[in-house]
Amino acid sequence: MTDSKYFTTTRKGEIFELKAELNSDRKDKRKEAVKKVIASMTVGKDVSTLFPDVVNCMQADNLELKKLVYLYLMNYAKTQPDKAIMAVNTFVRDCEDPNPLIRALAVRTIGCIRVDEITAYLCDPLRKCLKDEDPYVRKTAAVCVAKLHDIDPLLVEEQGFLDMLKDLLADSNPMVVANAVAAMTEIGESAQTEAAARMLTWSGHLVNKLLTALNECTEWGQVFILDAVANYTPSEENEAQSMIERVCPRLAHANAAVVLSAVKVIMKLLELLTPGSDFVQSTVKKLSAPLVTLLSSEHEIQYVALRNINLIVQKRPEILKHELKVFFVKYNDPIYVKLEKLDILIRLTSAANIANVLAELKEYATEVDVDFVRKAVRAIGRCAIKVESAAERCVSTLLDLIQTKVNYVVQEAIVVIKDIFRKYPNKYESVIGTLCENLDTLDEPEARASMIWIIGEYAERIDNADELLESFLDGFADEQTSVQLQLLTAVVKLFLKRPTDTQELVQRVLSLATQEADNPDLRDRGYIYWRLLSTDPAAAKQVVLAEKPLISEETDLLEPSLLGELVCHIGSLASVYHRPPSAFVDGRVAAQRKGLPSRAPTLAEATGAADAGAEVVPTDNAQNAKPAVSVIPTQDSLIGDLLDIDMSGGGGGSGITQQSAAPAVPSQSNAMDLLGDGLDSLLGLGGPAPQQPPQQQPAVGGGSGVDALADIFGGLSATPSAQAGFTPQLESWLPAQRGKGMQIDGRFLRRGAQLQMELQVRNNAMQQLSGFAIQFNKNSFGLAPAQPLSLNPLAPMQTATTLLPLHTKGQVQKMEPLLNLQVAVKNNIDVFYFSCLVPIHVLFTEEGGMDKRVFLSTWKDIPADSESQTSLGSYSHSPDSVSNLLQSCNVFTIARRSVDGIEMLYQSMKLCNGILVLAELKISGGAFTLSLKSRHAEVYSGVQESYLKILKSSN
Repeated sequence: MTDSKYFTTTRKGEIFELKAELNSDRKDKRKEAVKKVIASMTVGKDVSTLFPDVVNCMQADNLELKKLVYLYLMNYAKTQPDKAIMAVNTFVRDCEDPNPLIRALAVRTIGCIRVDEITAYLCDPLRKCLKDEDPYVRKTAAVCVAKLHDIDPLLVEEQGFLDMLKDLLADSNPMVVANAVAAMTEIGESAQTEAAARMLTWSGHLVNKLLTALNECTEWGQVFILDAVANYTPSEENEAQSMIERVCPRLAHANAAVVLSAVKVIMKLLELLTPGSDFVQSTVKKLSAPLVTLLSSEHEIQYVALRNINLIVQKRPEILKHELKVFFVKYNDPIYVKLEKLDILIRLTSAANIANVLAELKEYATEVDVDFVRKAVRAIGRCAIKVESAAERCVSTLLDLIQTKVNYVVQEAIVVIKDIFRKYPNKYESVIGTLCENLDTLDEPEARASMIWIIGEYAERIDNADELLESFLDGFADEQTSVQLQLLTAVVKLFLKRPTDTQELVQRVLSLATQEADNPDLRDRGYIYWRLLSTDPAAAKQVVLAEKPLISEETDLLEPSLLGELVCHIGSLASVYHRPPSAFVDGRVAAQRKGLPSRAPTLAEATGAADAGAEVVPTDNAQNAKPAVSVIPTQDSLIGDLLDIDMSGGGGGSGITQQSAAPAVPSQSNAMDLLGDGLDSLLGLGGPAPQQPPQQQPAVGGGSGVDALADIFGGLSATPSAQAGFTPQLESWLPAQRGKGMQIDGRFLRRGAQLQMELQVRNNAMQQLSGFAIQFNKNSFGLAPAQPLSLNPLAPMQTATTLLPLHTKGQVQKMEPLLNLQVAVKNNIDVFYFSCLVPIHVLFTEEGGMDKRVFLSTWKDIPADSESQTSLGSYSHSPDSVSNLLQSCNVFTIARRSVDGIEMLYQSMKLCNGILVLAELKISGGAFTLSLKSRHAEVYSGVQESYLKILKSSN
């Protein structure tokens, strides 16, 4: 007889009946009644009114009944905290029950009842259970300490539970040790005081105890212990060798998690040993077999193992250099395993095994899975770039694949051949003729752009290059932006190489780019080329036909600092996603995990050195310098306003406004003669003087190429792509699948004091899109459109770009996350909603600078516990370049100091709503550490993210 009968009752008035049964004198009836209550609770019925009656059943000595009652308590204690106090006496009594199972059950439930009112009453029972004679009770109590710390960290420290937990590491039972380690690790990740952090720091003596208990633990206990050992750094090389020897037997474990945890410990300890020593080499050989064994598991475990192996191969390729064949793809592998194997295969490719790899890749290129075939073809190109001696064989293989005439194979081959040309200039250009034969079959933007690049780069070797490029111009307006940009550059290259017969072609493409295109990047490039060709052809040649840097061998390798961090997290989510733990946890916790060092000198010392002898402004006076900060109200509704938007169009009010778009640039009245006295004078050809580009400033004067370029950027009135110094990337906001064919990419820009949203809208539908309008939901900074959205009707497969001015006078409501912006866009098909994150640096105003003494007093006035510190990684920027780069984003450097080779920049920034943020940027050996102080800590994560993006943009 199963318990399913408890879920099938449909009687009315059953709450009354259950109440009567719960108070019955018969134990079996009470037990049946509690089962019915749990069943009702499981299917979502509200049985909270039975709380006192169920709690009365705790008095029974039946273990099964107690489990059911405790389950009920865990579910309803938070909603009935006053009534939950009724159960405290029973908990205390059960923690002293002769049956260890009941004692453990009671202490486990204590940790699950998250009610502040009764937490203090449970400290004594928990203290007794931590010293219980039964190991099952002790191990359960250890986990309860971690749960209690999550509820009230200070209470755990004051009651001495951390010391008791540490004592359990010396327990005779290995499972108690394992649970104590797990609890200490979890507490250590969120420790809020320095005393707690120090108490939970591993020492060599403790690690030795843990390694002793390792042999007797269960598999998950071993994982906990190995993860804890990985956080310990031995003080000398002999200690590291001893630890490796004691961990190595875990590599033969049947559980994949244990194996990966052991690999993580060994990989970290190997970094502390002398490279190339006999011990290191023998240890590296031991790692090979267990990693290969993981690939015989289920596909899901295979994938996790492969993602970790990918990191290991990047860090130490010698571990698996002789195991190439285990990464050959099997016919029944799922696609995610195939792609990961292929990636590792390329990383292990060398001159010694390139023949086998190429044979495999050529076979993969004939598979039926399109994604896998594309990756295989691209892998052949990567082999050519990585192994120079096999480049000719790789090119020959790609030509064989092109002859198959399979459309997606041909297009992928052209993309990789372009990279091969970049890597080996003037070596394999004989294949260009074969590539041109397939010109008509190219329909993917990346392949078309690659082919156009090849034609432009080698225009002097292609007799009909002008005809080929002209064939692309017929559909210029419908091409993707990447193709348009490439086509513009290729035609200018062709003109510079063959000016006599390509005048009309270059005039046509410049006219299309500057007058008919909506994309600001395309217009800017067109105007720059136009001005260069008109005024200084020598500079044009230097800019457009400049020698290009060669492609590196491995363009997809992880940054060394990130790779080192991920190797220390093998077997975790970070190693699967190849993203640091800070991407998944709160920034402050991540900083604590990394063990960031404290700042070197104090702020007072730094600013004092920068402004020696200056009198410090008293704190009281500094109050007058504080800006008025507008408080962000709490969020009460996330979706309601957007769902209730008036989408009827028309003028003001709260509804989305709509306005037909006017052409951005007037039609050109006179054609431009690009040759004139510019390039003709260079090539000895006569011709009339050039005319000015339409709608632009007067032409710049002659001079050197550098002077001409300076004049161009100083005098051009075309819209720049972003504020000087930092250009954010376009982000995908609304995919075509969700937008019923309308795809929206965008970014936020700040130009002077004007905040703008750049929208790139593409019509992937089969019908024209029109009637565009936009509205924002309430948000944290009051962002709202300053004018209606202006977009012309979009034909199928057409792309348009527009700049939407924004203001910060809209309705304010605190969002979660803080920088979240909910947007509604309307067209003639429907209304579409999407969310995007506003980068906080575009909200920094020009009033963010301040006097050094005001900065110092403001810093001191903000409480020390408000400070947040995080590592930004390593970059090649100098302090001056960093200061200039951040200044372009309205981050003002107030003072600078250098101590023992460590550079400190003290900076300030002010948000549009008056919130002030102070920063200390420490640069030590290329490593950047950022400390922030503000009265509004919720902005820290956004500021840290902006610093990362700005630093990475020009590294």
